[in-house]
Amino acid sequence: MAYAFDHERYCAELAHQAGLFEAALGAAGPDRLAAPVPTCPEWTLRELTVHLGGAYRWFAHIVRTRATEPVSPADIAGAAGPGDDTGLDELAEWFADGARDAVTALREADPHAPTWSWADDHTPAFWARRATHETVVHRADACLAAGTDFQVSPEIAADCVDEWLHLLTLPQLRARKESLRLLDERAGARLHLHPADTPIGAHDATDDAAPVEWVIDLTAPAQDATEGPAHGLSWHRGHAKADVALRGPLTDLLLVLQRRLPSHSPRVEVLGDRTLLDLWLRATSFD
Repeated sequence: MAYAFDHERYCAELAHQAGLFEAALGAAGPDRLAAPVPTCPEWTLRELTVHLGGAYRWFAHIVRTRATEPVSPADIAGAAGPGDDTGLDELAEWFADGARDAVTALREADPHAPTWSWADDHTPAFWARRATHETVVHRADACLAAGTDFQVSPEIAADCVDEWLHLLTLPQLRARKESLRLLDERAGARLHLHPADTPIGAHDATDDAAPVEWVIDLTAPAQDATEGPAHGLSWHRGHAKADVALRGPLTDLLLVLQRRLPSHSPRVEVLGDRTLLDLWLRATSFD
């Protein structure tokens, strides 16, 4: 499976993004650890940090043991966090330890070694990419909680969109996420994601000529004999006429897709059928 970057680049980016998350945590300060995260109101900033730090330990365990079957995060030592009474410094240290553990495990692994994952790529390479983009999105949450600016490089933002759209097409995800079936009612519709600041050099991993734009097609529901009922969804990099287009800076498009920025924000522009975009966001949300 072709990814935009090689394994080491993802490992390095994971370390970088985790460091930026830790910086956002520090900027928030100890008084905001108990405050709800605006984009994840069911979590406080402390709980968000524990979620991501625990995920790092889970990733590391799966990769290091070359797991062949699902592993419960509850079975991973230390993944539950350092305790609700710990201060900011101790929480940040625990988080950083988890990030280092994940990066080390990924760097030491053969990126193509058979390793369990819930997706279609059963290798450490999948986990390096997944951990990187999990961190990118939750860093946006941490920045919003801290009141600091969120920025991500164009090539990482583009790959984050690529990964998200790919995951949404997987039968493994569609079978367990019933809200995706809401898209059935708009079979035949098309969405277009159009960055207003398309970066030079941020091209498709398999086609250097591909524009940094995305076209999403909704097709009629299909019955998958092995995974159960699923809606039809496909996407590709390109430019095409669509029922609705979302236009704006690439980082802001990513934030809208991840429900970290409302689609009515003045930072983005919606052209065409806004109800289709609203349906898409509702159906693909992990809330």
